[in-house]
Amino acid sequence: MAFEIEFYSSEDGREPVAEFLDSLDSKMSAKLVGLMEILEEKGTELRMPYSEHLEDGIFELRCKQGSNITRVMYFFYVGKKIVATNGFVKKTQKTPAKELKLAKERRADWLSRHKEG
Repeated sequence: MAFEIEFYSSEDGREPVAEFLDSLDSKMSAKLVGLMEILEEKGTELRMPYSEHLEDGIFELRCKQGSNITRVMYFFYVGKKIVATNGFVKKTQKTPAKELKLAKERRADWLSRHKEG
């Protein structure tokens, strides 16, 4: 069974990853959406250079189009679900700590609102 990607949505209904995809040029957006489809297909089996575990259960989907590099942070959830928390254009060698922190905060928020039972 394939995985399913869900975009994190804030309490007010905003979907930061959808907004991020809309902000990209069409080629980068299309490539990132294609990678998300591969992620849905491969799930936990997707590895470098497309996906990397960063820390504490947070992963990044890695996309390069020309000289532009984008990342989408995500985590896995029970029942073959992948929750994409945030996206950013990468400008430095290392993933910015603020993006990792944001992914963890959004995961905590998502989990608190999606508890089973």
